[in-house]
Amino acid sequence: MKILLIDGSGLIFRAFYALPKLKNSQGILTNGVYGFLTMYFNAIEKYKPDYVLVAFDKKSKTFRHKEFKEYKATRQKAPNELLQQFSILEEILDSLNIKHLGIEGFEADDIVGTYTRIAKENNIEAICITGDKDYLQLVNDNTSVFLMKTGVTNMKEYNLDTIKEEYEIEPEQLIDVKGLMGDKSDNIPGIEGIGEKTALKYIKKYGNLENLFDHLDEIKGEKAKEKLINGQTIAFMSRKIGTIVKNAPVNFEIEDLKLTSPNWSEVESEFEKYNFTKFLEKMPKEHKEGKNKSLDEFEYEFSDDCEKYSSNLLQNSKAFTFKGIYDGENYIKSKLIFIAIKPIGEKTTIFKYNNQFVKHFKKVFESNLKKYSFDIKEEKVLFKKDGIEIFSPFDDIMLMEYLYDPTKSGYEIKESAKTFLNFEILSKDDVLGKGKNKLNFNDVKKDKLGSYLSSNLNVIEKLYDILYKKLKEFNMVFLYEDIEKKLIDVLSSMEINGFETKKEVLEEIKGEVSKKIDNLTEEIYSLSNEEFNINSTKQLGKVLFDDLKLPVIKKTKTGYSTDAKVLSALRGKHPIIEKIEDYRELYKLKSTYLESLEEEIEDDNRIRSTFNQTVTSTGRISSKDPNLQNLPIKTERGRLIRKAFVAKKGYKLIDADYSQIELRLLAHLSKDENMINAFLNGDDIHKKTASEVFHVKLDDVTKSQRSKAKAVNFGIVYGISSFGLSQNLNISRKEASDYIEGYKNSYPGVKKYMQEVVKFAKDNGYTETLYHRRRYIPEINSRNFNMRNFGERIALNTPIQGTAADIIKIAMVNVYKKLKEENVDGNLILQIHDEIILEVKESDVEVAAKILKKEMENAAKLMVPLIADVNIGENLYESK
Repeated sequence: MKILLIDGSGLIFRAFYALPKLKNSQGILTNGVYGFLTMYFNAIEKYKPDYVLVAFDKKSKTFRHKEFKEYKATRQKAPNELLQQFSILEEILDSLNIKHLGIEGFEADDIVGTYTRIAKENNIEAICITGDKDYLQLVNDNTSVFLMKTGVTNMKEYNLDTIKEEYEIEPEQLIDVKGLMGDKSDNIPGIEGIGEKTALKYIKKYGNLENLFDHLDEIKGEKAKEKLINGQTIAFMSRKIGTIVKNAPVNFEIEDLKLTSPNWSEVESEFEKYNFTKFLEKMPKEHKEGKNKSLDEFEYEFSDDCEKYSSNLLQNSKAFTFKGIYDGENYIKSKLIFIAIKPIGEKTTIFKYNNQFVKHFKKVFESNLKKYSFDIKEEKVLFKKDGIEIFSPFDDIMLMEYLYDPTKSGYEIKESAKTFLNFEILSKDDVLGKGKNKLNFNDVKKDKLGSYLSSNLNVIEKLYDILYKKLKEFNMVFLYEDIEKKLIDVLSSMEINGFETKKEVLEEIKGEVSKKIDNLTEEIYSLSNEEFNINSTKQLGKVLFDDLKLPVIKKTKTGYSTDAKVLSALRGKHPIIEKIEDYRELYKLKSTYLESLEEEIEDDNRIRSTFNQTVTSTGRISSKDPNLQNLPIKTERGRLIRKAFVAKKGYKLIDADYSQIELRLLAHLSKDENMINAFLNGDDIHKKTASEVFHVKLDDVTKSQRSKAKAVNFGIVYGISSFGLSQNLNISRKEASDYIEGYKNSYPGVKKYMQEVVKFAKDNGYTETLYHRRRYIPEINSRNFNMRNFGERIALNTPIQGTAADIIKIAMVNVYKKLKEENVDGNLILQIHDEIILEVKESDVEVAAKILKKEMENAAKLMVPLIADVNIGENLYESK
């Protein structure tokens, strides 16, 4: 029999700092939990325990603080981004049916120590997993400790043999060693001037502190003897507070810790919530299969009589649901192969998409018949290739569901059916399969295709009334009807038009970048006196730290870290560092942008991206395949790539960007007179804030003060914490906290608004934009302080960022409409956050620029003016 005892606090802490800042679709940081679960599942598979307990520290002081009030006093407070993950982990452990325990006045190691004693009394083997060397004192013939060395998977086992081999003493004697040498991490003092080597020498010879101090006369050297005499009291105190107790008041009997089957439905829900797709694979096969247990069958038929069917639809004025099936992964580069149509209340009919369908159904889709689909933008783009428009009225069920619940990572009809109708239907993956054996829709059997499409259309039909009622209830009808639904026409047009891109410009830039990379490579080789793979972390680490003897900043489980932060810390230590940083920037430009963008250019010299309006929880539009919203802009080298994005011959690009829209929204929403007057007077808002926060005259504000005020201004908009601001400005958390408080005092209206927004979110469980876009914040009422704090930051950020997203969408819709009304020869071709880009015929540039500026600045009526800065150019480099 085995019991697995896990130091929960230590391991989540280690994972937080060892892993990248992973977030789920809601922006919740999850790296600590992810790392812990990685370790947990590995341990379960490797050790196959019969019992499991996860021990946690509590925030309260322990008996050790009574002995020494400075115990752990030098430890920095854990950031909120880490603390908020503890309650997430506890929720997941509950769903896994894993007991976890924290006891006021005791630490996690005391809980583990107590259960090692209980395990030994019950003849149960104990396996302890931790990152804390203190646990080594627990090792005995019944207990082993697995100490995390690096990352979350690299562990070293300590048993009686390894302790004796490494330290040449018994495990319990390590407590005496700690008494002498102390422990800097816990601020246990020990005797000043005695390190591990000396402490081990004394304990090997004398066995324990008592025996050592009984034989002080044998100690050689007056200074050494004096240290011991003066430090005797400290040594015994240090040993006492460094000793893990084994009689903590634990409340679980050993049988309570028995490993039982998890509640897989709850586990699945938790893993989906936090986007832990890797761990979903840990669910047993029978649970996955059991989920597809009831497939509702719906009537359908296949037909090739396009003329008769389309005529009947028009004559009977029947509203209908429809869905297209295309032959590829990306609909923008695919062709339709099947269309399923279902008049409301009737059966589904499936047509092969061909010339006959285009000829007879063009008038149906361009008519005033009501049409319903799920992600209608796909069909709009696919139909447009053959000259079919999908005119209003239409409704998009996916878009409606997104507005109702914007927290999901994706929207599928199968999941919608399960959520709102409580029954299972086939998904696309169910029909086509996955991996190398994945089918094309042309190869799917008719009965399976019929079941798939008919069930989809029935769900679409049933969901419209349900979701429209919810949108009405949430006051979202305007948001849906006048913003999001109208935006579908704009986005589909952007996807169809694409952006002209000059391959020769990319090639030219790539050639120049390649030369610079080659030159830098030779310079790096020269400075290191050897040739090596600069892109290899292992080889670069060897050169920097073994050969050039540069100070080691950070290590990982595979060796030296050479990430951007490490290189930044090494600047000035050796000329090779700046060369490597330059090399990396250029190499990324070449591989991530120049080469990949070249591959995306189509035969008509245009790149077409997919624009999503159902991805972000704030309402922002996103771009993918490729992401044109992420073109480099921070460095001059990166900005050069924008020269390749051009207006076609005889046309110009017009680029308009909102000026400080989020701060203007903050002024409007908060009604803060100081901020409103600053914008009305045309003041430099960052300079004005610096003047207020730092208590200096406007003319005396320094560049550094303005820069810091700018960080605070935008930080407040994003609900930044003192930890986050301190990281951004490279200042102490105290200083960052003072800046934030100074800001709130300077803008009392903002302070009051922030309090009101948080209160509303706490009372209602959500926050919303000016246009009633809603975002739920379950964390805001969490019993865990840090989760609650995280929820408050989301509550502060969402109304501002979300309203900014709403406003630019309104502007896009109005610009698109006005260009058509004025017969302007041009199109809206790209949107990047607060920026709209048009491609317009040279003769229409002046009128189009006026339309763009007017519609952007009049998209919303605020207490402060919206300002759009307009630029015109031949390419995206010139126009931005």
